[in-house]
Amino acid sequence: MSFDRYVAICRPLHYATIMTFTHQLQMVTFCWLFGFSLALCVYILLSKLTFCGPNTINHFYCDVAPLLKLSCSSTSYIELVTAVLTFPILLSPFMFIIVTYISIITYISIIQTILKIPSSTGRHKAFSTCSSHLIIVCMYYGTLSSIYIFPPRDNSINLNKGLSVLYTLVTPLFNPLIYCLRNQDIRGAIFKYIQYLKLQKAMDI
Repeated sequence: MSFDRYVAICRPLHYATIMTFTHQLQMVTFCWLFGFSLALCVYILLSKLTFCGPNTINHFYCDVAPLLKLSCSSTSYIELVTAVLTFPILLSPFMFIIVTYISIITYISIIQTILKIPSSTGRHKAFSTCSSHLIIVCMYYGTLSSIYIFPPRDNSINLNKGLSVLYTLVTPLFNPLIYCLRNQDIRGAIFKYIQYLKLQKAMDI
């Protein structure tokens, strides 16, 4: 997403040739395969654990940390492997996103491009989109890091559940607000659809 925003702001005339469907598909495929392959390593280790206690998971969904709490065998090795695998997975994209925003060359390029936008509304929208995206990224990777790199202890499982809500529910809900609902065409389409529903309801009455 950060690469997409960078190209849209700094290379608007080349956007269609850079962000082709093939390029997008390659990036998505790499992310999915990389994520699934690393997650598979952890779940293979989880499948070798012994579970002899309660079978109720104290969480909203089946995650690594609550599963480890139910195991009666030693889980220190899996916690270490999870932390070691998670650290580069989270750090690499997070640092890439941060560097694309705050490296001097990129930062100057973004600022110069935004300042060239003739309307103040357009400049405000570009600045607002970048800052909103950066806030969401920090919140997303911050919560993920606190959950998977630093696994919760017995007294922090409720904190873990709260942080899980942030990155599984709150972050995805903010994305359409940032990238779609502020778009004039999207707002227009939503408004027309609401008017259509009102008309249909009136006709039914």
